[in-house]
Amino acid sequence: MAPAGKSRRAMVFGATAAFALVLAGCAETEDPDGGGDATGGTDGGSSEGITVGTTDVITNLDPAGSYDNGSFAVQNQVFPFIMNTPYGSPDVEPDIAESAEFTAPTEYTVKLKEGLTFANGNELTASDVKFTFDRQIAIADPSGPSSLLYNLDSVEVVDDLTVVFHLKSENDQVFPQILSSPAGPIVDEDVFLPDAVTPADDIVSGNAFAGQYAITDYTENELIQYQAFDGYDGVLGAARTDTVTAQYYAEETSLKLAVQEGDIDVAFRSLSPTDLADLREDENVTVHDGPGGEIRYIVFNFNTQPFGAETVEADEAKALAVRQAVAHSLDRDALSNEIYNGSFTPLYSYVPEGLTGAVEPLKELYGDGAGGPDADAAAAVLEEAGVETPVALNLQFSPDHYGNSSDLEYALIESQLEAGGLFDVTLNSSLWDAYATERLTDYPSYQLGWFPDYSDADNYLTPFFLIENFLGNGYANQEVNDLILDQATTADPDERAGKIEQIQELVAQDLSTVPYLQGAQVAVAATDITGVTDTLDASFKFRYAALGR
Repeated sequence: MAPAGKSRRAMVFGATAAFALVLAGCAETEDPDGGGDATGGTDGGSSEGITVGTTDVITNLDPAGSYDNGSFAVQNQVFPFIMNTPYGSPDVEPDIAESAEFTAPTEYTVKLKEGLTFANGNELTASDVKFTFDRQIAIADPSGPSSLLYNLDSVEVVDDLTVVFHLKSENDQVFPQILSSPAGPIVDEDVFLPDAVTPADDIVSGNAFAGQYAITDYTENELIQYQAFDGYDGVLGAARTDTVTAQYYAEETSLKLAVQEGDIDVAFRSLSPTDLADLREDENVTVHDGPGGEIRYIVFNFNTQPFGAETVEADEAKALAVRQAVAHSLDRDALSNEIYNGSFTPLYSYVPEGLTGAVEPLKELYGDGAGGPDADAAAAVLEEAGVETPVALNLQFSPDHYGNSSDLEYALIESQLEAGGLFDVTLNSSLWDAYATERLTDYPSYQLGWFPDYSDADNYLTPFFLIENFLGNGYANQEVNDLILDQATTADPDERAGKIEQIQELVAQDLSTVPYLQGAQVAVAATDITGVTDTLDASFKFRYAALGR
């Protein structure tokens, strides 16, 4: 995700280290202005609390300062959205809005519901909506989602309930989805800073929440306690359970043990394939599967990869041949079956299977044409470009961010690349806190994963392949750039799908990234927990308020 007006950049979603805590009692917070209890239970909600365990990591509670799955998972529980995805659907509908529609080609008009408040008692009005999006653009935090607002020109307050988004390009078919994305949580202008990321302690003490839950206790990456907020008036409805505790674990094995022994009620993100296979045989828990938008891919830095633009032997044709040889050599079936027991499946597309416009150009162009590797094709492309073998390739991965299987995953990729003697791979790893910044300059080729902001093919294209993209890997193709911008404003569904297909075909020829796996959403719950399948939907948002007992 990138600065507004340029492209959408993204921090990558995944799991990393945090300390597990013993479950503490649930507390209530008081209105900072002395107004008493700032939260309330829901009508008909269960008073018996539910505990959710995760290995996800929170980087920032402020929506302007984070663009990762762990942070967004929290924000989804406590902040309202103008547009949101109801349970069971990938399509957005008005959330705290009464209506939201194009009233002109570049004007998207939103009418808020009457009587909205934050948990601290402050009114939630059109002024807060304008403040929310103005500060995203003003702050433009490198780790934030402001670049998703690349088509937003200005926000106009008409009255307390009406706001108009003025867009740069006409008929933006993606903008309603963006309002449900990490750039979309509505914040309290009386609590949040207008030009800087607001500390989590200030947000929590200010009780600046208006989603299905408010936070009553917060220790970052250790434990969060939620209380249902009865002032939420949105498409998702009231929370089914009054209190939810989120407990953070450093290790997948600890998370598995906690759900297996009943210390937590639900485990979500992430458990290893081996642990999941074991839990499927445990009669005391239920493993729930849902549609997944997560992908894994290798990124090439066009400046520092072999024969990259800033290397001593810079040669664009040879650099492309190296990327093509990698694409010819990957055995996705082996990665899926040997490492992930099928919980990740082979991916030959830049847009995952199941989304409109997805095609499989990587299967057609590389390997044996049927999805398997082809060492002879890899050797031929290197020989034709005049590349001497073995090619020295530095390949980086993160051992803590994408689960404990990453070391096995990349050890297998290393062996696949070296099998024909075409590559001499130096495999390196570094923890995510350093990896997230070092990848931009220090890694010639490296592992990333992606979890979508919204369930549309656009979200798998704009962050990666616009000329200024969140990867920062030096990739630039003007035709691709223009097509990405064009598809986002194409109203005819068939015409738009055709452009999305064309983008994938072009990018497959350039290979700035090589996708190879697509994952599913999986949650493990005690047998008396309900609602898990309701929230394991194609919105890719895990909402605690759906859970009951």
